[in-house]
Amino acid sequence: MASENEKVSLPSVDVAPVVGKQQSAVDSTDNHDDLTRQTTADRILQGAKTATEREQNMTLLQGIKLYPKAIAWSVLISTCIVMEGYDICLINNFYAFPQFNRKYGEQLPSGEWQVTAPWQAGLSNGANVGELIGLLINGYVSEKFGYRWTVIVSLMLINAWTALFFTADNVQTLLAAEILCGIPWGIFQTLTITYASEVCPVAMRGYLTTYVNFCWGLGQLIGIGVIMSMLDRQDEWAYRIPYALQWMWPLPLAVGIFFAPESPWWLVRKGKLDKAKKSLLRLTSLNRESGLDADETVDMMVHTTALEEKTTTGASYLDCFKGHDLRRTEIVCMVWAIQNLSGNSFSNYSTYFLTQAGLPERSAYGFALGQYGMNMVGVFGAWFLMSRGIGRRSLYLYGLCGLCTMLMILGFLGLVPEAQRTQGSIATGSIMLCWALTYQCTVGTVCYSLVSEISTRRLQIKTVALGRVLYIIVGIIASVLTPYMLNPGAWNWSNYAGFFWGGICFLCIIYTYFRVPEPSGRSFAELDLLFQKGVSARKFATTKVNVFDDEINSDLMDKYQQRKEAEKDTKGRFD
Repeated sequence: MASENEKVSLPSVDVAPVVGKQQSAVDSTDNHDDLTRQTTADRILQGAKTATEREQNMTLLQGIKLYPKAIAWSVLISTCIVMEGYDICLINNFYAFPQFNRKYGEQLPSGEWQVTAPWQAGLSNGANVGELIGLLINGYVSEKFGYRWTVIVSLMLINAWTALFFTADNVQTLLAAEILCGIPWGIFQTLTITYASEVCPVAMRGYLTTYVNFCWGLGQLIGIGVIMSMLDRQDEWAYRIPYALQWMWPLPLAVGIFFAPESPWWLVRKGKLDKAKKSLLRLTSLNRESGLDADETVDMMVHTTALEEKTTTGASYLDCFKGHDLRRTEIVCMVWAIQNLSGNSFSNYSTYFLTQAGLPERSAYGFALGQYGMNMVGVFGAWFLMSRGIGRRSLYLYGLCGLCTMLMILGFLGLVPEAQRTQGSIATGSIMLCWALTYQCTVGTVCYSLVSEISTRRLQIKTVALGRVLYIIVGIIASVLTPYMLNPGAWNWSNYAGFFWGGICFLCIIYTYFRVPEPSGRSFAELDLLFQKGVSARKFATTKVNVFDDEINSDLMDKYQQRKEAEKDTKGRFD
């Protein structure tokens, strides 16, 4: 044994190799993590590419066979729009009901009862005010709580506030009811379009989004039919029964929507990838098409979301006006506004011109019934034209050209001599019916598809809401100006108003030619890249882009993958 003063000789140890091995282990771990991350990103990219190619090569018939459940759920949620078309039709036609006027109007010196002009304007625009509020609220609520629960709560509010219509003792209560009901109606206007665009493949997007316009026509048609059935009633039930019929919609719709799948795109944006896959499977019929891979379709959604997060920093209303999203917001707003700028408010006065020609009230309502019926037929006309390969931009542009021509014809009919005034009025009413059919086959229907496709996924609800806000504002202005144009006691332009709206419509043609792109056949990711690169609207259809060559933050896709794995682990612990 060595003494305390003796040094113990220990074998020398080469520390450098140990440190080198430790460093190598660290480097190996980092390389492994990088490799794993790269593998995850590559897998998502490959899955997204395969799903994108499958969707773009899918025919309409294949889409119908593969997504019948998506069609059914989209149709169910879009039916909420029927309620708004129904009620708007009611209030504008109740002004001709003597029973309604006696209850809510004032007696004129002549002894006749009428709702005064200020209150007519207030009631007609009250719903617009509520819709503006609902549109802006929807931009936050539906993105936070999801589409299903937003619709269900809105339907329950409609159920409650319809009681105000039914029990209103004065015109002030009616106005409150219009404003309050307008809030959920505003929510329906954008949410139904967004849901339709997110639950279906590219081949079906144009059809399901434009079905919303069919629902508008259906609601108006039902409203006119109910009003005509009440013309012979002389008591207060002539207007209370139509109001009470609004209760037939909300409850069955809410029950059905409760069982509807949530939008898989919304679930992906929230990082709920496992739920997104389940929702996608509920929207499809896998036994009809063996080629569908739900994981690859979710990968496509993840890739598109990552691509949008790269170019869009946030998801607020302010972000709609930043960068290339400003261009998309501008186009969506103008596409909505052009619906009213192309003479829509003027065409709604076909009944007025027919009445001026001496037709009885019931016959004039019959013409209005036919016009609303053509609104529905026009949607099928638009579907037929789209099925022939005609793009959305082409339909919108050439439709405006036809509308402009007919508006000019209406203006020239004002030159008809007074002796032939009756024939001129009938010709005017007939041209307006042709205008309505052309409008619904093109501008009126295709608009719903354009606004849903041009806006980015992250900002779609807010972008479409802003567009609809401008639509309502322009509609309010037009609804104020048009009576002055046509009223004999005001400007008395009569048919010459066609020149005014024809000129505005011509300006809309110029805007559409230079600014509105062609989105048909494009995936959402391709549209994002085309806007990001600033491609001209006239070159959208021919420009070739490869979204999978664009560099995307792999960390972001890795984050989605980690969420997916976490969901699987959570599920495994509870199974």
